[in-house]
Amino acid sequence: MAGNCPCLSGEVYSECCGRFHTGAADAATAEQLMRSRFTAFVLLNAEYLRKTWHPGTVPADLDLDPAMEWRRLDIVSTHRGGPLDTEGIVEFKAYFRHDGERGVHHETSRFVRENRRWYYVDAIV
Repeated sequence: MAGNCPCLSGEVYSECCGRFHTGAADAATAEQLMRSRFTAFVLLNAEYLRKTWHPGTVPADLDLDPAMEWRRLDIVSTHRGGPLDTEGIVEFKAYFRHDGERGVHHETSRFVRENRRWYYVDAIV
């Protein structure tokens, strides 16, 4: 993918989420992982999503809907999740269009860092 990263960081994809998707680097923070996972949803990259999902909570099947158009990611807040933390929380809003309808997926996500790698665990209800 050429051009700016879909996570709206302002960086070029290859220097932002692309380096995580190719395995050239690991996300240093929970927010970086959240952004790279959003971009993976945009690009229908189920392999990356499964790889970054904690083994204890990863679903058996992950079917991504190609009709779902993820448009924008807003990070609402972060709690911990830095390079030296082992847990983090990221609240975000992901804007989408599906079957001509617009919507917002608002979630507060839990992340853990194990063996120097961040994983998405689940959504806090």
